[in-house]
Amino acid sequence: MTGLTVVLALLAALSNAAASVLQRRAAVQEPERAGTAEPRVRRYTRLLRRPSWLAGAGMLALSSLLQAGALAVGSLSLVQPLLAAELLFTLAVGGLVFRRRPDGRTWLAFVALAGGLALFLLAASPSPGRPTAPPEDWLLGGGGTLGAVVLLMVVARPTRGASRAALLGLASAVCFALTAALLKEAVGRLGQGPAAMFGHWALYATGAAGLVAFLLLQGALGAGSLTASQPALTLGDALTSVVLGWVLFAESIRLGLSLLPEAIGVALIGAGSIGLAHAPSVGGEWDTTDPRAQPGSAAALPRTPRR
Repeated sequence: MTGLTVVLALLAALSNAAASVLQRRAAVQEPERAGTAEPRVRRYTRLLRRPSWLAGAGMLALSSLLQAGALAVGSLSLVQPLLAAELLFTLAVGGLVFRRRPDGRTWLAFVALAGGLALFLLAASPSPGRPTAPPEDWLLGGGGTLGAVVLLMVVARPTRGASRAALLGLASAVCFALTAALLKEAVGRLGQGPAAMFGHWALYATGAAGLVAFLLLQGALGAGSLTASQPALTLGDALTSVVLGWVLFAESIRLGLSLLPEAIGVALIGAGSIGLAHAPSVGGEWDTTDPRAQPGSAAALPRTPRR
């Protein structure tokens, strides 16, 4: 099942990256009009009519299904680190959609993140565990995770700038890892029938945890640059998922001599995340104009005024 898990997780990362890029393109095509009192609801209504926004929404739904499928057949410790590949796919898809080419430093960061991710997973070799967790383990794992999120929020409150962005980014990452663990708990009950999944608290807790994670992410992005928040987001989600996989689902990773390549892999992931956070396609320089309106495109050509 490992091969299927990897394929589903990577497809989920690709779908999520495509959703972000497509909805960003729609936002560029429907910018907020400065100096006007246009209600946000009206702008959102126009966004809903954009094919790229609708396609992005569809890709986001597909990503959720693919992630659920990956968690159903594989370990949390394997699936969540693989979702860090979303950064790589965002770079590739963003370059295609916005018709820009990454520079050499961006490609170096790309290679560092991809190589670090592969090295960590090969060295750690996460083992599959049980499909669901006992209630007492949820009290330990879930309670500990919520406590960590609250502590990070309290510490972040008096801070500003990069420190606040990093702390809120880490809190968001921990919450995203908890969301994935809850989703795994829910889909793990499908073997007992759909009623067992829809009747269990984990499915609804997944939605609540996901909403909190999303709000924390918005706070992190508003507090500082991606350079500050992205490494915490990428590494925090992966490492928290490894811990939750061990506590909740009896998953394990290799220790001993494997710790050295695992640490090198984590360092490469962090360095690649910082490099990609500087990339224009991720950091917001490439995606500020409609690609159809760039020089040489049909939309950019001057039109003869009608008489």
